[in-house]
Amino acid sequence: MTHAVSRRSVLAGAGALIVAFRLSAAHAQTETGTGGGASKHGLPGSLDDTPRIDAWIRVDASGAVTILTGKAELGQGLKTALLQVAAEELKMPLDRLSLVTADTARTPNEGYTAASHSMQDSGTAIRHAAAQAREILRNEAARQLGVAATSLQVRGGEVFGPGGARLGYGELVRDQLLAVDAKPNSSLTPPADFTVMNQPLPRIDIPAKVTGRSAYVQDLRPEGMLHGRVVRPPSYGATLRDVDLLQAQGMPGIVKVVRDGNFLGVLADNEWTAIQGMRTLAATTNWTEQQALPDSADLSAALMKLPSRDTTIHDAGSPGKPGTVVEGVFSRPYLTHGSIGPSCAIAQFQDGKLTVWTHTQGVFFLRDAIAGMLRMPVEDVRCVHAEGAGCYGHNGADDAAADAAMLALAMPGRPVRVQLMREQEHAWDPFGPGMVVKLRAAVGADGAIADWHHEVWSQSHMMRPGPPGTLLAARLKADAFPPAPPVALAQPEGGGDRNAIPLYAISNCKVISHFLPDMPLRGSSMRSLGGYLNVVSIESVLDDLAVRSGQDPVAFRLRHTTDPRVREVIETAASRFGWAARVKRSDSTGFGFGFARYKNLEAWCAVAVEIEVQRQTGVVRVRRAVAAVDTGQVVNPDGVRNQIEGGLLQSMSWTLFEQVTFDRTRVTSVDWSSYPIVRFDSVPDSVEVHLIDRPGDVFYGVAEAAQGPTGAALANAIKDAVGVRLHDLPFSPARIRKAVGV
Repeated sequence: MTHAVSRRSVLAGAGALIVAFRLSAAHAQTETGTGGGASKHGLPGSLDDTPRIDAWIRVDASGAVTILTGKAELGQGLKTALLQVAAEELKMPLDRLSLVTADTARTPNEGYTAASHSMQDSGTAIRHAAAQAREILRNEAARQLGVAATSLQVRGGEVFGPGGARLGYGELVRDQLLAVDAKPNSSLTPPADFTVMNQPLPRIDIPAKVTGRSAYVQDLRPEGMLHGRVVRPPSYGATLRDVDLLQAQGMPGIVKVVRDGNFLGVLADNEWTAIQGMRTLAATTNWTEQQALPDSADLSAALMKLPSRDTTIHDAGSPGKPGTVVEGVFSRPYLTHGSIGPSCAIAQFQDGKLTVWTHTQGVFFLRDAIAGMLRMPVEDVRCVHAEGAGCYGHNGADDAAADAAMLALAMPGRPVRVQLMREQEHAWDPFGPGMVVKLRAAVGADGAIADWHHEVWSQSHMMRPGPPGTLLAARLKADAFPPAPPVALAQPEGGGDRNAIPLYAISNCKVISHFLPDMPLRGSSMRSLGGYLNVVSIESVLDDLAVRSGQDPVAFRLRHTTDPRVREVIETAASRFGWAARVKRSDSTGFGFGFARYKNLEAWCAVAVEIEVQRQTGVVRVRRAVAAVDTGQVVNPDGVRNQIEGGLLQSMSWTLFEQVTFDRTRVTSVDWSSYPIVRFDSVPDSVEVHLIDRPGDVFYGVAEAAQGPTGAALANAIKDAVGVRLHDLPFSPARIRKAVGV
């Protein structure tokens, strides 16, 4: 559908609440890009970086409240959860609250929306800021009424006093009232008094999405907008030998053809004309390509042969204890984000200022990268987050934004919309990196794990914008920027080595990370980073150790932990699944279990599944899945279940279907037939998610908790069904048929 919006109206909508301020952020090696070192002010969550209350909470004269967050809604339900937090602490009805998400001109800089940190960082900051704002307003009411603050009650956005006195927030707010720094301690609402938090409120972003109204950046149609399309090189490292610009330029409806080095684009009045112009332009190009990609037939060996920077991230006990040994080499292929809606952005260059509407996960870092690419002052570039049609990781959103910026500079004054084509999205996506895990473990005669040796090979999982060279357009233009240097994310969160250290009690354990600076294929952040393969590998070996020693897999896990929260999550999933009473329907039935605490720092999640494997075809049918999750204080129970269900389905897709394919020159999985994903007919017959209530606890990140445990549960269920352990993902029908000898 068409949604008419002009740049003037977008800016006017901000009203008096627009405040231009730039907030610096530390560039420590963390996935969110916001530090991770020592506390600056001793304040909770992102308040520590941005302590001013009015950077988070604004009250206008009508009593309406605007909440500001530096995080982005990616489909994880963040908008709803943050409004619930603010409404609870401000004692405000939800319909009088509005939320502004990541915008470099208006909101705090909270780095990237990544690593399941949104509630932990922004939710915590907003909760404390709202609670302190409530107390500031109550104290102002006490001053105006000449009574003690303790005699006043706050509800519905108003303060009530003795004798029927009543003052609304709009009457109390005055210049600079909230322009104060937050304090370390806040009068938070006790869980027993919650009326909005821990309630299953409907997500505010869903109605427009399911009814086809304007919901995404792809839907925006600013007044006077031009459609842009770009021509990508056919492969990595390809250089443009020659091109005929005139043929495309002469097409009816083509406004302009742009060339800057290897960067090619067209501008047109309508989208179909832009697509035709792009195709005509592409047909007149000649490129020089090179065979620079590894042999995809043996990706594991290719990765393990690359130069590496090796770090022992865990070393306890004395390895090499005797026992029954289980070992294996596990691999994950490169994975594309597979966004159903191709990446899109709108940019407008006017009066020397550039504004970009983008579904990036890091508006401040993207702003810096685009400003650097265009050699513009950073204060002349504004990036505004607008929701995109799916990603969960560093997909093509930032590249589309850079493309739009390049084309907008060629047509000052006109908004320019760029949307990638499907083959561009699939071929040039910053993939989730291919990885290898080599694991050797032993179980002793006493039935306990005697030895554990884990090695992981992976390139960087963090090549998000910051440096201009992270953007394709910056690498293609005539004054090209070199690719950004690889970033190794540090433990305890880690990148490729995320979750590589087992959470279980193992006395003799060594874990080595082999970081690969060379990147055979373009890679970056994908949901759960290295945690997915590491958990699949750990939980697979754990199951095999249990079976080899004659122990039940769930009991074996419980034997190796005394942590009460680990035990409760595992026991809850097993009990709700009926693990102890499980009975196979046939010799093709398989049961599997998987557990992890995401990053060993965030939410705890356990998953049990029942599957059927059609041996003749190799097709896996997931009959049912049961998950248990502990994410600390829950804000929206339905939101948590939604995230676990979505993560479970995404992990199913990775585990059973997905794999980027390539030859020695080009990526070849450039459409949905060559890159299959889970479809509706493969969705489990039944999915249950059980939440463990932790009233008064902190927020733990939950959005990426299910990927590893689900993959592990499926791997173990396939082994239970066919009797053979598969090591190379995805566990496709062809690989299953080969494993069972069909």
